[in-house]
Amino acid sequence: MTEAEESHLLVDRRPDGVMILTMNRPQARNALSPQMLLKLCDAWHEFADTKALRVAILTGAGDEDFCAGGDLKLTMPLMTGARQPEDEWDHALMANPGKFTDGILRGYDIYKPIIAAVNGNALGGGTEMMNACDLRVASDNAVFGTPEVKVGLIPGGGSITRLPRQIPYAKMMEMLMVGRPFSAQECLDMGLVNYVVPRAELMQKALDLAELIAANGPLAMSKVKEGVLRSSGKSLEEGLQIENEVSVAVMTSKDAREGPRAFKEKRKPVFTGE
Repeated sequence: MTEAEESHLLVDRRPDGVMILTMNRPQARNALSPQMLLKLCDAWHEFADTKALRVAILTGAGDEDFCAGGDLKLTMPLMTGARQPEDEWDHALMANPGKFTDGILRGYDIYKPIIAAVNGNALGGGTEMMNACDLRVASDNAVFGTPEVKVGLIPGGGSITRLPRQIPYAKMMEMLMVGRPFSAQECLDMGLVNYVVPRAELMQKALDLAELIAANGPLAMSKVKEGVLRSSGKSLEEGLQIENEVSVAVMTSKDAREGPRAFKEKRKPVFTGE
């Protein structure tokens, strides 16, 4: 089977509410093709809109690359006009360029937990996509960085906005302005990732986290993330007002009554997200 015949994104919807998205172009460093971007966009919208799906895991196929960012032969020339649309995927992406940004979670907020399982190199757009995820597990061979400045470009897929909110200033500026690669251990030390594990243990660690999260109250999880995202950059007063809003939504829910009741009755809660 040729690459053109294979799906550039594999989607696994597990019965426990975990959705696994695997970027599937290992021969092209899992670079973002028009097909992959469109499929990512559709998958993210499905995840956001499907009540039964509670946690998503984003990973890459193979042992070498998580994602190399936009494909420099296919996607970027198409978006700049240097290449004309050639197939259905090209035409569909150019007809709705907003699906590019939704596909990489730039400006599309999903109030559900997303875990990055970084299986290898995550340079450029790969680091930017990881930055959009809530929890990050990296294999010990993973490498991160935003080398765009080395070729006269900038990491405009969210890194300029997100990295200052996620890691210390000096390290953030080194990553953005020097453009050198950072090891998984360096990223763990600066707090950019949660865990570093051997490659063979990566998906199990991500699944362990996903299963723990999926067992929690889905409305509570959603409102926690909503509150964090909406209050980011706001004044303390504005942030507390947003916290009040999400707290009221949770405290008046059926789940808020079910959780304490299940604890009292020494059983697992049956959350409905209502």
